[in-house]
Amino acid sequence: MNADRANAGRANESRADEGQASEGRADAGRASADRVNLEKANADQRTRQSPSASASPSPPAYGTGAGTGAGTGSGDRNPSVRVRRFWSVRRVPAGIVALVIAAVAGLLLYDVAAVRSGRSAMRWRDWLAQQLATRPLDDAWVMGGAGLLAVLGVWMVVLALTPGLRGLLPMRPPKAGVEGAAGGGGSGAGAVVRAGIDRASAGLVLRDRAMEVPGVRAARVDVGRRRIRARALAHFRDLDEVRADLDAALHEGIRQLGLARRPALSVHVRRPAKSKR
Repeated sequence: MNADRANAGRANESRADEGQASEGRADAGRASADRVNLEKANADQRTRQSPSASASPSPPAYGTGAGTGAGTGSGDRNPSVRVRRFWSVRRVPAGIVALVIAAVAGLLLYDVAAVRSGRSAMRWRDWLAQQLATRPLDDAWVMGGAGLLAVLGVWMVVLALTPGLRGLLPMRPPKAGVEGAAGGGGSGAGAVVRAGIDRASAGLVLRDRAMEVPGVRAARVDVGRRRIRARALAHFRDLDEVRADLDAALHEGIRQLGLARRPALSVHVRRPAKSKR
């Protein structure tokens, strides 16, 4: 009898221990689940607070202004940064002018030194001195020579003050975000990127655009600094329809070129001349 009671007591104690152990495992599972949920909530909160690279709008491509559509030039005509023209180095003209001046000055200095040493002056200096001494100031040759020298001096001053490179059209710089990404955060991160396109190359690009318009048989595009002239031959379709499509295609092509100043566009479409046989 006592043995049965002892066995029953040990069985009850083992069942109680198993129940406590199962309750402990359940509590540990609930605690781990709460910890995982708390970590997920914190991660979601940090994600909402920090700017996401995937959610941020991608920077516009080079040459495309923000908010500008096809045929609209609001962003193209009023760029945020004023773009200046490229300056020509002019090494060859400057070198030629320097060599000519050095040669004339050296020859004159040699002749003056020769006269000081007792020799006779050169014939060209005697002739020039005689002409300047005998001819009046209102002589045609004197007036013509003075005018030529004045025009030459003004022309050289204009060349020195103008940028030159008229065949190179400046393009719009990229946005500030693109500049920072391109600079990589280094010393050149704030440097302004400058680019340009040759007028002949721009004309070829726009000509290819014009040839893609249905009805255009031949096209020629002349790109100037302030105006673009397009002439096309249409061998089918109505001329007004071809002109409208060509105007839209060229406007889109000019917008995609990304020029700092959008030139005006003039489009002329006509039928090819009939050949006489």
